[in-house]
Amino acid sequence: MSLEKKPDQAEEDPFLESVTQNNGKVRKEKPHKDIRCGFWIFKGSLLQRMATEKSFVLIYGIGGCILSMSLAYFNAIVTTLEKRYKIPTQTSGLIIVGNDVSMMITSVLAGYYIHKGHRARWIALGFFTIFIFCVLTCSLHFAYGAGEDALKLTREFGDFESVAEYTANAHKEHKLCMSEESGCQQSDGTWVPPIVLFVAQFIAGVGISLFWIVGVAYMDDNTEKANTPALLSISAFLRMLGPALGYSLASVCLRWYIEPHLEPLIKPGDPRWLGAWWTGWVFLAIITFIISFFMFMFPKELPSSNARRLQLEEAGIQNPKQHKELSMTDMMRSIKRLMVNKVFMYNSFASTFYFFGYLAYWIYTPKYIETQYRTSASMASMATGTIALAFSAAGVLLSGYVVSKYKPSAKAMAAWNGFVDFMTVAGVLCYVVIGCKGSDNLSSMATVSGSCGVSCHCEYVHYAPICSPDNVTYISACHAGCTGTAKDQFERTLYTGCECIDPKNTTAGVELQYAVDGACPVDCTNQFLIFLVVMCILKLVGASSKSTNLLIALRCIQPEDKSFALGLSGLISSLFAFVPSPVFFGWLLDKYCLVWGKTCSNKGNCWLYDTESLRYAFNLTAAFFIFLGGLLNIGVYRNASDLLIFDEEPNETDQADSKVDSFNLETKAKDTEATRDVEKS
Repeated sequence: MSLEKKPDQAEEDPFLESVTQNNGKVRKEKPHKDIRCGFWIFKGSLLQRMATEKSFVLIYGIGGCILSMSLAYFNAIVTTLEKRYKIPTQTSGLIIVGNDVSMMITSVLAGYYIHKGHRARWIALGFFTIFIFCVLTCSLHFAYGAGEDALKLTREFGDFESVAEYTANAHKEHKLCMSEESGCQQSDGTWVPPIVLFVAQFIAGVGISLFWIVGVAYMDDNTEKANTPALLSISAFLRMLGPALGYSLASVCLRWYIEPHLEPLIKPGDPRWLGAWWTGWVFLAIITFIISFFMFMFPKELPSSNARRLQLEEAGIQNPKQHKELSMTDMMRSIKRLMVNKVFMYNSFASTFYFFGYLAYWIYTPKYIETQYRTSASMASMATGTIALAFSAAGVLLSGYVVSKYKPSAKAMAAWNGFVDFMTVAGVLCYVVIGCKGSDNLSSMATVSGSCGVSCHCEYVHYAPICSPDNVTYISACHAGCTGTAKDQFERTLYTGCECIDPKNTTAGVELQYAVDGACPVDCTNQFLIFLVVMCILKLVGASSKSTNLLIALRCIQPEDKSFALGLSGLISSLFAFVPSPVFFGWLLDKYCLVWGKTCSNKGNCWLYDTESLRYAFNLTAAFFIFLGGLLNIGVYRNASDLLIFDEEPNETDQADSKVDSFNLETKAKDTEATRDVEKS
């Protein structure tokens, strides 16, 4: 008896799927490898059920959440990295643009050529590069440790019993006024940490490009046109959770000291506090690797999309989403088509100017809050993430619901995008007047104390603020001209003989010029809360234009140019916004620095800013670029009259024509099937 499997037994194969032909017959066939989930031994029947639009949007959205979470986490710890590795803010800006440099290189190539490959696995590769980004960034702590400055502020370092004992060593640590110049500080790995951070960001840019360019095109090609707005909003909502979670994670990690097993002698509110910035990267690396694994399992084409494509092909209709083989000549033709597309160009440059201005807040908001309102790094991260970005997520969801339900025209979407830009300008101008007088006064005293203590040779003295009896903060005891130490009745260490401090009458009529360790308390709570309210409103309004802007970008171009257009738009944004903006605003922040942590090799990081001047320059500059973006959105509005965002609702005549067309297609399909039967016979 033959054991050979008969053709009619093929339906017992668990991987077989039912395929309904146009003649109404149902046949069983093994799905093509391009639509099968999994790889290697991971190809079970359960995985095949996961090859759906909803599953992809879920994994893609969660992956986007982790990606944006990683980027937000880096932004939240920038100030801590600057303090730990003595990095100026302008250099931090150069580090951050590393991912944009690689995006410029890969975005166009990814958008133009990768559509021919297994796009789901290219997206998985993108997530794997984010995993490498997390590992590289975290490796700095294991290579260089917490640093001598941070260890000196712990009880275990020198076995100090209290802050008083630590400050009693002021002469040894060159804190007091000196008769001769002190030696400069040798910083460990001055250039290596910035280079490692830049390389990590550069690698991350490849992953961001693959996620965005390839991912959006894959999702749009594998979903029905009517479902695209809802799916984009869902994935955008999941991505918007990422920054909130990233800043929240940073807030938690920065509450721990950089070496969690050591007991610090200072509190998180002290400007010298260094949080455990490296701990979050361990968690992010693990999660990103898991997401990369799941994304790698998705097929080249989702079965539902494959069925729609085959149905169109059998009916003799060309699939509008089908990609054709492209050459360099085709690429140049695509560029020419896009360059003369007014809606595409206006929309791309409107987004670019908006990004240039608003990117300053995306990257430097935690630093801005710390310097303007004297909060801890942990509090600044919490306010930026959990509170403010929750409004961003609400804005994305609300706009997705409105767009899906009411289906506004392209002109209406362009008008809303312009309105959002001008609303953002108004909010940024409000930031200018939301200042804290106590913080501004603290900055103004830096210049006074710096000029007063010139004879004390304080150039290389660490930033160690002290507070005088009249509530004035000085950069250090050296800058205040202090020559000795003493203890008061509360066993607090006092810096005495401070020539820059106004003398105060004490017992026995003896004048004593003294100060206590630490900056004077500054209460900026009310101003901080007002700033937070304005920021939350801007987040809500600004996020509502994300889906409308993307829909215009997707619908204003021909289907065959979609991936390439997204790549070209990314190139424009990177070249004119994402690369120059962080560097420019980093330079602007450094320009208003009053106190530098100088080392032997460079000027180090900034410890104190001219907050009032910085507030005006920073916000007015950002408002100017956002305003230009709003003007360009008017150009989108004027040229978007003929742009079709959604499939038109058919009227009675259209329905009748549709029935005729459907009958003709069915007849043609039956004729085709009959012809095939004759050929087989």
